[in-house]
Amino acid sequence: MNTFDLTRQTKLNELKKAHAYRSRMVSESPQQAHQVLNGKKVINFASNDYLGLANHPKIKQAYHQGVDNWGVGSGAAHLINGHSQAHQQLEEALAEFTNRPRALLFSSGYSANLALLNSLYNKNCTLYQDKLNHASLIDAGLSSAATFKRYKHKDTQHLQTLLQANQTSQHAIITDGVFSMDGDIAPLNKLASIAQQHYAELVIDDAHGFGVLGKTGAGSCEHFALTAEQAPVYMATLGKAAGCYGAFVAGSETLIETLINQARNYIFTTATPPALAEAARESLNIIQSESWRRDKLNDNIQFFKNLSQQKGLETIASDTAIQPIIIGDNERLLYIKQQLFEKGFLIGAIRPPTVPKGTARIRITLTAEHEQKDIQVLLDLLEQFR
Repeated sequence: MNTFDLTRQTKLNELKKAHAYRSRMVSESPQQAHQVLNGKKVINFASNDYLGLANHPKIKQAYHQGVDNWGVGSGAAHLINGHSQAHQQLEEALAEFTNRPRALLFSSGYSANLALLNSLYNKNCTLYQDKLNHASLIDAGLSSAATFKRYKHKDTQHLQTLLQANQTSQHAIITDGVFSMDGDIAPLNKLASIAQQHYAELVIDDAHGFGVLGKTGAGSCEHFALTAEQAPVYMATLGKAAGCYGAFVAGSETLIETLINQARNYIFTTATPPALAEAARESLNIIQSESWRRDKLNDNIQFFKNLSQQKGLETIASDTAIQPIIIGDNERLLYIKQQLFEKGFLIGAIRPPTVPKGTARIRITLTAEHEQKDIQVLLDLLEQFR
């Protein structure tokens, strides 16, 4: 073992000692509520497939047809010859669905956020980010040329104070729509008002809101009835509620053309397979036509909240599919996860540095595929560890 690997192994050993070591399980079935992992059948409460679309027969059929029509790989970046009619049609459908002039596809939400903050904002700008924003937004802010500041979680007064203290630069307010580890919703109506007051641009990462929030599932902006003018930069992913893969940015003609011409993450990345675009377009149709999926998800969320409150479980206030239960200690969290797994339940075990020290948590994600009897059994088991 060379000296570099010796240093790396020492770090890995430290992670194991702190019960912060991460390892993968192997899925042996499609992504769905009832899954096979490491050879064991489990009820899956750790997935972001909120509407149960990842294994939907119509979406699979659209993907298969896309492979027949377009082959597997796109072969090049969008600006060379990798931008297919399938990509174009999906972008147009996403723009229409989010009520914006244009949309632009990216390979992932992480890539899209890096592209946004690195290509849109320069050294004359200051970025104000919520303390609990997703890691991709934090990394993008740190790597951009702009000045980077963070305000206390959902604390609009703290944000106002920071903005008032800085009158010398352009401003951008950047937030998750739904926070991925706490499950709470950003106060977008207040943030939009603050942005207008300070001539700032509001940037929203709606990875966990798109598809599930709003009357039609168009996301957190629809939930708050925000216009494109109030929320001009909108990013969402296609790998969660949409059940597919990739991400997109929606906004004005000028915004999208700027990204096409200046975003290195877009210019120098091979386009995603056209078949994926065909699958995502079918997913959009289902999101809009099968509203019962959102209704059932919301019923499951309310059932979980009511029952967990009755049982006195230490939950974080959340009205979304993400329902965290604070455990605190890493070792105990992993013990609970293993005990649940042996009884046929998969939950997310989230530890620092993903969340603050001392707030290690069970991250339960509910979907439209879950039945209330499954939620009941899970909470009965969790009650034993209270």
